[in-house]
Amino acid sequence: MLFGEQMPDKNDPKYKERYERDVDAGRKFAKATRIDKAAAKVQGFANTHRTLFLAIIFGFVIGGLAWNVYRLTVVCRYQPSRRTATEMQDSLLRERHKTLQKIEMRENKADGTR
Repeated sequence: MLFGEQMPDKNDPKYKERYERDVDAGRKFAKATRIDKAAAKVQGFANTHRTLFLAIIFGFVIGGLAWNVYRLTVVCRYQPSRRTATEMQDSLLRERHKTLQKIEMRENKADGTR
């Protein structure tokens, strides 16, 4: 299929044996894992309670969609502060300048000169 091979048809005699073998393996797996019984119960519930089944299914779909929109808005609103290297250096220089000014003010007060 990936390299341009034609899709096998279940009625084609060339693929008929392979198709039957694959279907048989799938049925054995479904029977062993009891997926067939679970699917039958879900189908029975869907047949008897059509509106409720559709409400449940669409509720899951709408709930999942709403959750995705919520998470998308949370992610879009979160914007970490991106500072450039120059901004970071400037802020460090300002902090050092302020601490030096405070030290000088303390020394001046201790000397008695203003």
